Amino acid sequence: MTALDKGPEATTASSSTALTVLPSYDDDAAPPQPRSSLGGLTPDELFVRAGSWFAALGLTWVVTQRLLPMPGVPWFLITWFVLGVAITAVATGATGTWIDVKDRVAESVITGLALVVGAALVAVVVYVAVKGYEPLLNLNFLADDMSGVGPKDPFDQGGIRHAIVGSLIEIGIAVAITLPLGVGTAIFMTEVGGRFARIVRTLVEAMTALPSIVAGLFIYSVWILALGQPRSGLAASLALSVMMLPIIARAADVVLRVVPGGLREASLALGASRWRTVWHVVLPTARPGLATALILGVARGIGETSPVLLTSGAADFTKVNPFDGAMNSLPLFIFGNVRSGNDIGIQRAYGAALVLLLLVLVLFVVARLLARPRKTTACTSRSPRRLRRTQKAGS
Repeated sequence: MTALDKGPEATTASSSTALTVLPSYDDDAAPPQPRSSLGGLTPDELFVRAGSWFAALGLTWVVTQRLLPMPGVPWFLITWFVLGVAITAVATGATGTWIDVKDRVAESVITGLALVVGAALVAVVVYVAVKGYEPLLNLNFLADDMSGVGPKDPFDQGGIRHAIVGSLIEIGIAVAITLPLGVGTAIFMTEVGGRFARIVRTLVEAMTALPSIVAGLFIYSVWILALGQPRSGLAASLALSVMMLPIIARAADVVLRVVPGGLREASLALGASRWRTVWHVVLPTARPGLATALILGVARGIGETSPVLLTSGAADFTKVNPFDGAMNSLPLFIFGNVRSGNDIGIQRAYGAALVLLLLVLVLFVVARLLARPRKTTACTSRSPRRLRRTQKAGS
C-alpha cells in the first residue's frame, strides 16, 4: 500500500521528512579560529623557547666576560648551552607541566648534541679543503703518479693517480668478497635462525670492534707467511675484507629483521619456497637498508692504512694488477707524505685527503642511486594494445 492509499496525512508526513533544511549562520558571531597543526608552536611557546635562549645569551656574556675568568669561544658556547637548557626548563615549568619541562629539556639537549656533531663534521671538511685545495688546482695531481718525483718538487709535478687506482681496485675486490658473504651471513642469522645462528651473531658483533692492525697481521701471517704468497694488492683487499665483513653483516642483519613478517607469511601462503621468498620479497624490500650497510663497510675499509701497509706496501707508480707486487692507496699515500716532514708533502697529503672525501661521497651517491626502489608502472601508462589484451584475458 502506497502513501496515497494511506490518506493525505501520510502524504504530508512523507513529504515533510524529505525536505532539506539548510543551516543558518549568525552574522554577529565571532570568526572561527584556525586550528593549529599537530606539532606546530603557538606564539606563547615560540616566545618561551626563543626568549629563553636570548636570555641565556645575555647571561652568558655577563658570566664569562664580567664575573668569571672564562675567556674564549669554547667556554662561551658551553656556558650558553648550559644556561639555555636551565632557563628553558624554568620558563617551561612556569607555563606548562612537568612533562613539558622534560620534553623541552630533552629536545634542547638532543638538538645541541646534533649541532655539535654537525659542526665537527663541517669543520673537518672545511679544514681539509682549505689545507688541500692548492694541489688540486693542478690537473696533473689527478692524472699523474709520483714515479720519478721527489718529495720537495712543486705541485706541477707528480700526482696521486696511482693511489686512486690502488684504492679503487682494493676496495672493489673487498666489496666483491664481503657483500655476498655479509648479506648471506645476515640472511642465515635472520631467516634460518637456531642455536648456531646465535653463535654466529655473537662472533659478528665481537668482530665489529676488531682493530685494523689485527686484521692486517692475520692476513700477513696466513696469506703471506703460511701460504707463501707475495705482498700485493690482493692481500690488502683480503685484509680490508676482514674489516668490512662484520660491519656489513651486522648492519644487514638489523635491516633484514626490520622487514615485516607479514610479507614473508603472504609469500609462503601463496606457495613460494623460503628461498624464493627471501630472493623476491625480503631482499628487494630491504634494498635501501642493504645499500646503507654497504656504504658503512666501504667507509670503514677505504680509510684503513695499517692493513694495507702490512700486506701490500707502497709504490710510487701506477699498478693495475693486484696480484703482482706492492700497490699504493690513498690512506697509505697520506700517511707517507705526512711523515715526510716537508710542507709540500704535507700539502699533498691534505690534497689526497680531500680527494678521499670526495671519493667516499661519490661512492655513497652511487650506492644510494642503485638501491633506490623501482617505480611501479601504473595501469594507465600501458599501451592500448596491452590494455585490450588484458581486458580480453579478463573476459
